[in-house]
Amino acid sequence: MHLAVSLNIASATGQAGLTFGEIASFVRKAEAAGIDMVVISDAPGSGQQSVSPFEATTLVAALATVTDRIGLVASASTLAHQPYNLARRFASLDIISHGRIGWNATMAQNPREAANFSRPEGLPDDDFRRRAEEFIGIVQGLWRGWDADALLFDKAGGRFHDPEQMHLLDHKGQFFSVRGPLNVARSPQDAPLLVMSGLMEADLDFAAGAADVIVIQDQQPEAATADLKRRAVAAGRKVEALKTLAEIDAGPGLADHIDAVRSSGCDGAMINLPAHDQPIEDFSDRILAELHQRALILHGNRGSTLRDRLGLGAGGSK
Repeated sequence: MHLAVSLNIASATGQAGLTFGEIASFVRKAEAAGIDMVVISDAPGSGQQSVSPFEATTLVAALATVTDRIGLVASASTLAHQPYNLARRFASLDIISHGRIGWNATMAQNPREAANFSRPEGLPDDDFRRRAEEFIGIVQGLWRGWDADALLFDKAGGRFHDPEQMHLLDHKGQFFSVRGPLNVARSPQDAPLLVMSGLMEADLDFAAGAADVIVIQDQQPEAATADLKRRAVAAGRKVEALKTLAEIDAGPGLADHIDAVRSSGCDGAMINLPAHDQPIEDFSDRILAELHQRALILHGNRGSTLRDRLGLGAGGSK
């Protein structure tokens, strides 16, 4: 049973945002309690006006320096970045954190975001979907561009890398043209995790074939999990290569909801937690203790990387 916490640090206009110290303190408490990963978002999904004290990947970089074991996942939009720069950023974060990084790639289009990146009308839904799929494929391809022993750092022989173990992506698609490879060393966990959320029916085949973790927002997580696992197998993957997390809002009866997820066939739960003082304090001081008491969080040495913690294979493995 894997547990993650989703923390959206964006706050409505007029509300005070959390400080870095408050966020770091919460993440360290979650780590000590045995939570597998924290997912940081910095924009509300519905597109309403808000402010955020930090950009998600920058915040994750800082959190990586004050934590040791917990996975750190940052949300980043396919509209607000280029695939090469985003792949490079997450690869760097994974090195900084010693293999604890993931990218949460939502397939939902945010109209406010599109207007800030030269697309005031946004994109037609089909174009957005095809562009996002191409973007994600490029990022994963760049992460796999270096074989495990490709970087030699041989000063005496004057060889930085073995060219036979470096692979050009050489991607030419409808929306992007990317040569590669990344000028960042291979990830400590082979590739950062790809977490996908905000999925529609049309996204499911792609997500089941590409994602390491899928967040399920369906009210019937058992059926949704079985469907996604079936799609993953149809895409040539092993069942264990994909993990599913049922999304649950923090609130009364949370432990009961998580207990129900445990018997649903899902691999775990993602707890949505408002980024405000009182909900965070309540979660840290009361709910984590209750989850331990009911054996819904288990301590133990589960490996040093986020892939190890979640029981996933090497990045890009089938």
